[in-house]
Amino acid sequence: MSTSPLSGDASNDPTEDQTGRFVRQPNGRVRPLSPHLQIWRWHVTMLGSILHRMTGGALAVGAVLVALWLMALAFGPDAYATFTGWMGSPLGLLVWFGLTVALAVHFAGGVRHLIWDAGEGLTPKSANALSTASIVIGVVVAIAFWAGLFMTGRVVL
Repeated sequence: MSTSPLSGDASNDPTEDQTGRFVRQPNGRVRPLSPHLQIWRWHVTMLGSILHRMTGGALAVGAVLVALWLMALAFGPDAYATFTGWMGSPLGLLVWFGLTVALAVHFAGGVRHLIWDAGEGLTPKSANALSTASIVIGVVVAIAFWAGLFMTGRVVL
């Protein structure tokens, strides 16, 4: 099956394209660019998917921070005091808050995927509702967790 336009149709000739819709591959073939966001209408399930991937990456950074915390704990009181000094600063608390949001949103997105894997919630309306709920619930849980930390005095600025 050929993806080339009909011969004689100058309006669809990829070799004469000035719009950037086509790209010449290393083998010399001219192929259309992937439609991606130029074609697909933005919807909340796309946001949920992108956030799930981004939060997974953020959690990898968080795992490094937890490993540094454990290393500081193993290296003695001076190293631990230095680490807690940095991570207890307003900037450090912002990093921990961001990682908490990433954890909660990623976890909620994982639950959403489990529901989809069970064959439920796959209609467009319910998929959109589940995606919105996973994002909102993740953010609300993270905010509630940190509000609890501040209200009990376990974290102070």
